[in-house]
Amino acid sequence: MKIILPLHTQNLVGFKRNNFMPVKIRLTKRGRKKLAFYHIVVTDSRAPRDGKSIERIGSYNPLTNPATIELNFDRALDWLQKGAQPTDTCRSILSGKGVLYKKHLLEGVKKGAFNEEEAELRFQRWISDKLSKEKTQTDNLAKGKAEEAKKRFEAETKVREAKAEILAKKLKAEAEAREEVKAEEEAKAEAEAEAKAERKAKAETQAKVEVKADLNGSAATEAKAEAKADLNISAETEAKAEDKAETNAGAETEAKVEVKEETDTEAKTEVKVEIKPKAEAEPKAEAEPKAEKKVKTEKKAEAEPKAEAENKAETKAGQTVKPKKKAKPQSEDNKTGDKATGDSAETPAE
Repeated sequence: MKIILPLHTQNLVGFKRNNFMPVKIRLTKRGRKKLAFYHIVVTDSRAPRDGKSIERIGSYNPLTNPATIELNFDRALDWLQKGAQPTDTCRSILSGKGVLYKKHLLEGVKKGAFNEEEAELRFQRWISDKLSKEKTQTDNLAKGKAEEAKKRFEAETKVREAKAEILAKKLKAEAEAREEVKAEEEAKAEAEAEAKAERKAKAETQAKVEVKADLNGSAATEAKAEAKADLNISAETEAKAEDKAETNAGAETEAKVEVKEETDTEAKTEVKVEIKPKAEAEPKAEAEPKAEKKVKTEKKAEAEPKAEAENKAETKAGQTVKPKKKAKPQSEDNKTGDKATGDSAETPAE
């Protein structure tokens, strides 16, 4: 009876006889550029890298530290026992996970060097050593990371301190410069205040001197004005007294002259009336109102000297000057007297 084996087993058997295995354990690329990870697969060596595979037995991610490896231990050991050949990368992965060591122990059991229990003990001892090594490695990595972070932090703190020192020096220099400017401004303000106070004191002293000068000048001017006023008043009073005396003398002389003229005219008229009573009746009628006017003027002339004498007495007593009376009536009387004399002079001619 002929036994028909599957194709891959037939190939394995046939190629094993010729020391050549077409089945390989290798990696297929996944992911994207610069973020790639890989699948661990069992595939035909003649297939393309990312082509169809026979079986996927794990994954590998080299981007982490340490690298992340997921592996189906039993399936990898089975394919190795069947004759599948791993690539160099897959061989290191399988060696790290203990698959190759387990295959070696099982071959020793087949040869009778030791039994399966011994093989299992040796494998567990190897696994514990491997795990301890991995642990120390991870601890060292973590410690290195911590030390590196510490060193980085120290370097950053040094840089920060240096920057802080530079900034403190800068701020100190700015504060000193600000204080110097403030001190200069205060000194300037004090100098300006002192100058203002000096100017104010000078102005006050000048104002006091000017006020004193003004007061002295005003007092002198007032004294002069009072003296002038007194002189003027005295001069005026004297002039008024002289004027009054002159007016009184003139008035008296005028009154005397007028009285004389009136007496002369009356005498003439009386003579004329006696000589020509009939022919000069009309001039007599005209002469009568003129005679009445002359009598009035004589009364006024007599009253004026009395009033002027009274005014002089009042001015001497109370030093009050009353306004002068106009001499118009006297002039009119003079005119009337002249007219009367003219008339009287004309009458004899007629």
